[in-house]
Amino acid sequence: MSDQTADGLIDTSVIRYYHAHLYYSDADGLAKARRLASACAMRFDIQVGRFHERPVGPHPVGSCQLSFAPEQFGELVPWLALNRGDLDVFVHLGSDDDLFDHTQGAIWLGRSHDLALEIFSDNG
Repeated sequence: MSDQTADGLIDTSVIRYYHAHLYYSDADGLAKARRLASACAMRFDIQVGRFHERPVGPHPVGSCQLSFAPEQFGELVPWLALNRGDLDVFVHLGSDDDLFDHTQGAIWLGRSHDLALEIFSDNG
């Protein structure tokens, strides 16, 4: 990540968006994720992605992506923490460095999962 300040720290202006991925591995989890995504969309200005029933990208199980603006983080992520039930939620920032975003810029609500990070091997 090259957008460092004079003291070597990265400025938050590099964060263009956030994603929260709702994780599930069966039909019951998928139904819970659909309800949570719907309730979240009713409360926040987000984009709800497709509900994948198999691993996609770096995600090791089925997932649905919720996209939201950095300004919403302070309200949306605590809301997800309180309302996720037994779903695991992977939250990461969005900059120009996918590997950084999915490792250093990540937060887990619930249990963490191993991601397939090799898909970012060409990322600088």
